[in-house]
Amino acid sequence: MSLKLLADLHISPTTVDALLKNGYEISLVTDHLPPTSTDIQIIDLAERLNASILTQDLDFSALVAKSGKVSPSVISLRVSNVSPHRITSLLLSLLPMIQKELEQGAIISVDDAGIRIRLLPV
Repeated sequence: MSLKLLADLHISPTTVDALLKNGYEISLVTDHLPPTSTDIQIIDLAERLNASILTQDLDFSALVAKSGKVSPSVISLRVSNVSPHRITSLLLSLLPMIQKELEQGAIISVDDAGIRIRLLPV
């Protein structure tokens, strides 16, 4: 399975474009659903697409953890500098290191102190 990403509303289109140019298969939630979609609808979409959710919204991690499922994976960005340049740089260095866990099913929290990986189901 190849790594697919679904970028939540808080992820800049600039970051999405940069990831696409670097060979990642990524789309914006709004490419598939209206911007008013619920978190549950986005989780369902990610499952159908076999994609990991890329977000700055903490709700996704909690919802996926409580579901008891092994997918979708979630990358939760909790960093202080959320500029598109910083997020893009962070993801380009991080994604190769966490691809295996994302494909297995994981919640990956990234903050200024480091990375925490919890395999699913939690």
